[in-house]
Amino acid sequence: MKKEYDILVIGSGLGGLVSALILAKEGMKVCVLEKNNQYGGNLQTFSREKLIFDTGVHYLGGLSKGQNLNRFFSYLEIMDELKLHPMDEDGYDKISFGDENIEYPHAQGYENFIEQLTAYFPNEKQNLENYCEEVQYVCAQFPRYQVIGKDNYNEEILHLNTKRFIESVTQDKKLQAVLLGSNFLYGGDSENIPFHVHALTVNSYMQSAYKCIKGGSQITKLLIRKLREYGAEVHKHSEVSGFIFNEAGVLSSVKTKHGKEYAAKKFISNIEIRSFIRLMGEERLRKSFLNRVLSWEPVSSCFSVYLVLKPQSVPNFNYNLYHYSSEEMIWNAFRYSKDNWPETYMLSSTPSKRHPDYAESLTAISYMDFAEVKTWEKTVNTVAEEHERGLKYEQFKLEKAEKMITALEQKIPNLRHSIQSIYTSSPLSYRDYIGSFEGNMYGYMKNSDNPLKTMVSPRTKIDNLFLTGQSVNMHGILGVTIGAFNTCAEILGKEVVDERLKQMMTHEKK
Repeated sequence: MKKEYDILVIGSGLGGLVSALILAKEGMKVCVLEKNNQYGGNLQTFSREKLIFDTGVHYLGGLSKGQNLNRFFSYLEIMDELKLHPMDEDGYDKISFGDENIEYPHAQGYENFIEQLTAYFPNEKQNLENYCEEVQYVCAQFPRYQVIGKDNYNEEILHLNTKRFIESVTQDKKLQAVLLGSNFLYGGDSENIPFHVHALTVNSYMQSAYKCIKGGSQITKLLIRKLREYGAEVHKHSEVSGFIFNEAGVLSSVKTKHGKEYAAKKFISNIEIRSFIRLMGEERLRKSFLNRVLSWEPVSSCFSVYLVLKPQSVPNFNYNLYHYSSEEMIWNAFRYSKDNWPETYMLSSTPSKRHPDYAESLTAISYMDFAEVKTWEKTVNTVAEEHERGLKYEQFKLEKAEKMITALEQKIPNLRHSIQSIYTSSPLSYRDYIGSFEGNMYGYMKNSDNPLKTMVSPRTKIDNLFLTGQSVNMHGILGVTIGAFNTCAEILGKEVVDERLKQMMTHEKK
């Protein structure tokens, strides 16, 4: 007899786990299936030489008391267990350009943000105040950004363009570049992207910025522990290979590659949207939906270099550094010339446990087009399915790592003498481990000229099938968490979800 569940979730990325837990808390019988060896999608970490490296989550915002992610995580009962380290208040992110020695700070707290940048741009205080006000105003227009509230999007705001908005805030080209300096967090396109994507991304960190001690996978572990407490089942090495419909044409179960069948009343897909389409079969989906999704441009992928450092050789820094070869790079940072790679990078460090003033490791990430690794696209290499990609691939990665280290030495002179060992990941690693299309970092490119084109309802044409995850509207920890609450609101009813969150917030005030 195959078991029947109330809810079956395909994929254990953050969206899938959060959706599963919200519904398990309502007493539903929930099962989550994951194809990989590790749960968590972008929250995955890996370990080298007993050090932990993050694949996707380098810092979190909005986690201080009363802030939105704190409230969502409190409702999920994981907030108090999270081991967090606050980042530098006067500059959780720092932005630098070319050969300049200045690192421009993004500080926590709106007043502090303004004050720290006014030191570098003394005539821009009013403009910085306007910028912070607008960011907050735009965020407040979004459903669930303030946990409860607005039901629908303000379409006028969706059409605001980042480039035009930033140019209207200040004429100072350097300040424009500084304000956009962390656009790596949404794929490095500030020319076409809607301003709300920029605002929703930076606002959380301006409120508060934290690093996860021992990596983002602790979020996954806490969610899974809670799921099990609520009686849910979570299975890895369980890749779904097909949907099964009954005679009445109703989706009734899924089958896995190993031949197991799981039946459920309702299903949530937390897998990459193109993989979902392949699995479902194009004939079962609306032509208009198909054409729209297949016309989306994936956000760029990336290449990461992970450096294990010799003890007490590089001072630790409690911020992320975003470096650009020039101010102009900022608008289309993902468009790089192969010869000059890396023209931009994000650099972060992890403090040593024994000597916290020093870094034990560094992570540097830069954009990379999938085209650069296309030669090896037919290969798959994960813990669950190990295959070598060959010597040429290893050589390719080595050359890229060398180029990255040369670029980093402009910031950290003689860095290579402090390196104990080097590890790398390419767009293929992201594709194979996280399941993203061509290793894309954050779903698909959004455009202010047609913002609704890349917005998908969590409801599908199939009555008992719902979508969640970063391909559905917003990416990032907060975006995906809000998306999961919205997916569950479609299943439980918005009133139920709002009521639960209200109760939690009332309790919080006592």
